[in-house]
Amino acid sequence: MPDAASDPSGLVVVAIANALALSSVVYIAANISGGHVNPAVTFGMAVGGHISVPTALFYWVSQMLASVMASLLLKMTLVGMHVPTYTIAEEMTGFGASLLEGVLTFALAYTVYAAGDVRRGAQGAIGPLAIGFMAGASVLVAGPFSGGSINPACAFGSAVTAGSFKNQAVYWIGPLIGATVAGLIYDNVVFPNDQETDSIGGIPDGVV
Repeated sequence: MPDAASDPSGLVVVAIANALALSSVVYIAANISGGHVNPAVTFGMAVGGHISVPTALFYWVSQMLASVMASLLLKMTLVGMHVPTYTIAEEMTGFGASLLEGVLTFALAYTVYAAGDVRRGAQGAIGPLAIGFMAGASVLVAGPFSGGSINPACAFGSAVTAGSFKNQAVYWIGPLIGATVAGLIYDNVVFPNDQETDSIGGIPDGVV
């Protein structure tokens, strides 16, 4: 729905859907690929040395293609309805929206690091749930202001389908910086990581 982010009941539904869907995806893919499903998280992992640059680029292409395919499927399914893009509230500037997206992506990426750190014990089902709930909370916080994307792939896919790339930089710059800072702080300040990264598979021994 075009006004879902501004309608309280619609916003709650979107937040719950984000939380449950992301939890399920991370639970399925965490032990296979790390379950990033977010270019910002992938970027942070690459900067921190947890995955190789070629692996990160492959992830980015996969994430972007998947987002475009999902948006096209939505457009074909809902014939006659437009696929809404992420928009910034009139009261906000582009810098403010990017800052908000960056802070929330920082929280999400930090949760990904904490939930996937094997030094904290087996991930089990709690890790994916924590990641999903953080994403849902971010939608509740930022939905009325910047759309609550916290995932550049989501913004990219809907923009491609709608044919409008207005304010697209907001959904890339903030989240990429936020995820990178989260990874660097977690690895170098909070829980220094001494494990070496598998440069072939791109999956480290310490953090998935």
